[in-house]
Amino acid sequence: MIKKAVIGSLVSLGFAFAVASGKADSQMTHSMPSSENSQTNQFYRIEQPLWVKGAVTAGGLGLIGLEIWWFLLSKPKSQKAKTYQSIQEVTITVDGGYEPSRVVVNAGQPVRLKFLRHDPSGCLEQVVLPDFHIASYLELNQVTPIEFTPQQPGQYTFACGMNMFRGVVEVR
Repeated sequence: MIKKAVIGSLVSLGFAFAVASGKADSQMTHSMPSSENSQTNQFYRIEQPLWVKGAVTAGGLGLIGLEIWWFLLSKPKSQKAKTYQSIQEVTITVDGGYEPSRVVVNAGQPVRLKFLRHDPSGCLEQVVLPDFHIASYLELNQVTPIEFTPQQPGQYTFACGMNMFRGVVEVR
């Protein structure tokens, strides 16, 4: 899948360069009525120095590489829960999203997710774990613990109240 995305990006980039490097002169083939005050505007090709062309090309390739990395190659940060007094605990910072966005826990043991909210936006003031029928309000700059016991291995999502920011509890 990644190879197809990279090859597709390169082909479309090559196509864009082929179109851009061709003669794309615009000419008017019809005549406009002339008046004493009107001027004829024509398009003139503006030559750019080679270093400007190179810088624009390098910047564009850099942005394409960044998009490929962001959408295809970056992995969400995960953290394995630590066990304290037979309860698995992880602190999740809520600030423009969830950090870590992937939490790894063991099945059959109680889990305590401690959400520390720093983001004042209304979207992140609530966290919802639909698979465990939990919805909880997160106080600003305070830790809000949420406890549940996952019985089956799998991946269970948690999200903000608007379902715009998401995370995963991976149960092993």
